[in-house]
Amino acid sequence: MEIKEMVSLAREAQKQYQATHNQESVDNICRAAAKVIYENAELLAREAVDETRMGVYEHKVAKNQGKSKGVWYNLHDKKSVGILNIDERTGMIEIAKPIGVVGAVTPTTNPIVTPMSNIIFALKTCNAIIIAPHPRSKNCSAHAVRLIKEAIAPFNVPDAMVQIIEEPSIEKTQELMGAVDVVVATGGMGMVKSAYSSGKPSFGVGAGNVQVIVDTDIDFEAAAEKIITGRAFDNGIICSGEQSVIYNEKDKEAVYSAFRNKGAYFCTAEEGERVRTAIFEDGSIAKDVVGQSVDFIAKKAGLTVPAGTRVIMVEAHGVGAEDIICKEKMCPVMCVLSYKHFEEGVQIARTNLANEGNGHTCAIHSNNQAHIILVGSEVTVSRIVVNAPSATTAGGHIQNGLAVTNTLGCGSWGNNSISENFTYKHLLNISRVAPLNTKIHIPNDKEIWEM
Repeated sequence: MEIKEMVSLAREAQKQYQATHNQESVDNICRAAAKVIYENAELLAREAVDETRMGVYEHKVAKNQGKSKGVWYNLHDKKSVGILNIDERTGMIEIAKPIGVVGAVTPTTNPIVTPMSNIIFALKTCNAIIIAPHPRSKNCSAHAVRLIKEAIAPFNVPDAMVQIIEEPSIEKTQELMGAVDVVVATGGMGMVKSAYSSGKPSFGVGAGNVQVIVDTDIDFEAAAEKIITGRAFDNGIICSGEQSVIYNEKDKEAVYSAFRNKGAYFCTAEEGERVRTAIFEDGSIAKDVVGQSVDFIAKKAGLTVPAGTRVIMVEAHGVGAEDIICKEKMCPVMCVLSYKHFEEGVQIARTNLANEGNGHTCAIHSNNQAHIILVGSEVTVSRIVVNAPSATTAGGHIQNGLAVTNTLGCGSWGNNSISENFTYKHLLNISRVAPLNTKIHIPNDKEIWEM
């Protein structure tokens, strides 16, 4: 089907959907869409691993289940249809309006949960949506979309309300972005830039390169387990996965011991050079290592690592642009750097982020609230994960207040339009009905300037 026809059908479906569904029915539809992914988590995970040749089956199962539960939990009690709010003081009324048709570009790294969350955000706000999947994951993404369409059909949802490009290409994706009303682009920076130049309002993401600051006087074993769990999750393809461990130099022996106990292998200087050569090509991550296992990375680099190794650690010999290992590594490899005092550790994180990953995410493991606030104040990121695996919580968690999503805005630091987790509210236009409330006192000039 031609893109022009898909968009035309989507517009008609959107009008019908908006006219026939209220908040209650919309929420029932969203629940069904999320639940069908939860119920088919194992099947879809297997299909994703087999088709993309990336990631870890068990982790993709957990991701499919966790994201479907989290998205529904976040949205189930949120207003998105009709009157959203009436201000008690002014009487201003906020009324939700859909944008129209959403074009969502989804990546091969998250081929199930990204289409799912974008579809649910669109349905929640009475928008139609057309998914443009990555060609390398077109089949598993299409299956997820079919399951959702089957699950919501009994709720009188027009068939064209949710569509997917069955045979995706760069040309079709670009045509879609120019034809819809709003674009959500999750993937490589090239595609995000294309979305922003489409002439349509767009939500994109910046590059990830999560800096992890390890404070002193903490339980290093507990911190190491959380950090490695995040880095190893789905073989490191999560954009919010841990990348650099920044620790106090006086704690080196204790930190290294804790990481080794939890499955880290520390390279010698010579082995580190081989890892750099293996995972980077022409200054960028080598395509063949993305989402691959420790054993694959070790074999390519000519390393012999102990059985059960979960991550490979490389000591950086510089900060930021001084050492390529400080860049994003979409595989289970991390670099380590040391600081003399905490403020220096914060500066190391800022320098690495300025080189790549500005605006995305930072993590800290600390019991010192002043240090945690310092990181939040000084580091140019949109989210700071505290004492938790970044890979599995930066994209939202029931316990941390971040909206559950797979699209993480990076603000102006990352050339993005939002500095928060993308969610349903970003797909709403809001009309504000604003009467004058004569009961509100208008201060005179003297009163104004005395405020």
